[in-house]
Amino acid sequence: MFGLDLTALTLVIAITFFAGFVKGAIGFAMPMIMMSTFTAFLPGPTALALLILPTFATNIAQAFRQGPAEAWASARRFRLHIFAVIAALALSSQFVTGIPRAAMSGLLGAPILGFALWQLAGRPMAIRIEHRNRVEIILGLIGGLYGGISGIWGPPLIVLLLSLHTEKREMLRVQGVVFLIGSAGLFAAHLTSGVLNAQTLPLSALIVIPALIGNRAGLAVQDRLNSQTFRRWTLILLALTGANLVRQTFL
Repeated sequence: MFGLDLTALTLVIAITFFAGFVKGAIGFAMPMIMMSTFTAFLPGPTALALLILPTFATNIAQAFRQGPAEAWASARRFRLHIFAVIAALALSSQFVTGIPRAAMSGLLGAPILGFALWQLAGRPMAIRIEHRNRVEIILGLIGGLYGGISGIWGPPLIVLLLSLHTEKREMLRVQGVVFLIGSAGLFAAHLTSGVLNAQTLPLSALIVIPALIGNRAGLAVQDRLNSQTFRRWTLILLALTGANLVRQTFL
């Protein structure tokens, strides 16, 4: 079915459900979970194709949870980061098979891991207001360049939001808005790159269902987390994301 045997299809559905749950609870890491596990038994371009529609659907739910007016306000506040992500993502997605992903993983993962561990150790780190625009653009370009190759562009945004000490609901909403716009760009880019095709597109659409079910279960957990606990779990998950990216450098 869909070019996969029953065991592989069952794994794809179970992994997608779990990734949706984590995204609902913490707000990110869905593409990272799906990509890092799918590639254990699927080709890289296929793994990338499968995560596109589930992430797009869950990003819609996350971005508009407080309504379209709040989502639009968040998009305006972080417009520089959004523009940078889209531009870099559109460029790098056309070279998905030609850019050395291992090198990109290390260059992105090492500083993210360092940032998360530094914060978990209780060391303060904040972006000075006069540098905010510049940092937004730089982190957007980094996220977009890596996102076009791997489907993962969230970690630089999480670093930005944590450094700005963004409030929990605003942080989740901004993630949803940025991820939604980025995932729409990824969807459009890979319709032309050949990654999404007659075989991968139907399966990506099918696993939207377990993604949304898992996401809803995760949201129930998220609503019970206070801001301090939420921030700590965000940092833990960010550290795991960075460690996983560094691990991929040596594979």
